[in-house]
Amino acid sequence: MAILADYHTHSKYSRHNHGKSTIEENVRTAYEKGLRQVAITDHGFNQKMFGIRREDLAKARKEVEAAKEQFPIDVLLGVEANIISSHGDLDITEQDYENLDIVLCGFHRYAKSVSKREQFGFLIKNVLCEIFHHTSKKQRTKNTNAYITAMRKYDIDILTHLNHGCKVDVEKVARVAKETNTLIELNGKRLGMTDKEILTCYNLGCKFVVNSDAHSADRVGDVHLGLQALLRLRIPDSAVVNMNNLITLKKDKRKKRS
Repeated sequence: MAILADYHTHSKYSRHNHGKSTIEENVRTAYEKGLRQVAITDHGFNQKMFGIRREDLAKARKEVEAAKEQFPIDVLLGVEANIISSHGDLDITEQDYENLDIVLCGFHRYAKSVSKREQFGFLIKNVLCEIFHHTSKKQRTKNTNAYITAMRKYDIDILTHLNHGCKVDVEKVARVAKETNTLIELNGKRLGMTDKEILTCYNLGCKFVVNSDAHSADRVGDVHLGLQALLRLRIPDSAVVNMNNLITLKKDKRKKRS
């Protein structure tokens, strides 16, 4: 069993000290831990507290290329995009794809929506559901449809911490993840899914990726929480794309289509 990549790490470009290390420090740790590939995936542009600024992408790219020169490891530049409406809108554009190697997607607090109605009816509503530990059937359906639409509308490589902060019908989301070849993350900081839901994803043929969600360099490559779930549920290595292997990026498929 060997984890060859960590596709979810944050750098100082996740602002206000949310990400605590430089890109170089993250890459150094990944190399020292024997990884063959690492992705820098700071919070998306509409995450107003912690998101990377669009104008900083060029600087981040230069740091990624410098790190690749310094360490013999493949370094990807990506973003952890935010679902910002019940209609599956993300805070990335077609032009953004040209500057990104990998796209992750998840739900986060403090993101800015497409309208005041969506801000209160989708984003803030889900925050309140999390605070009060209750999500209505109507809200869960709305959330599920948002994820499904997002996967069909955008080229998303990985869904991050599914069912954390935004409760969904995991089976319905998993079916579309399988259909769209979207990977489901087992997160190194939190597992939003129950064991039953993880097994549902596996039984439907979804592929997983174990990531650290590191916000400091010392956490890069720390995927023990995801690995423990895999071992506990007896999910085989073949279902985990960064175990003994590397992922096929949707960016590469986009190039072939163009």
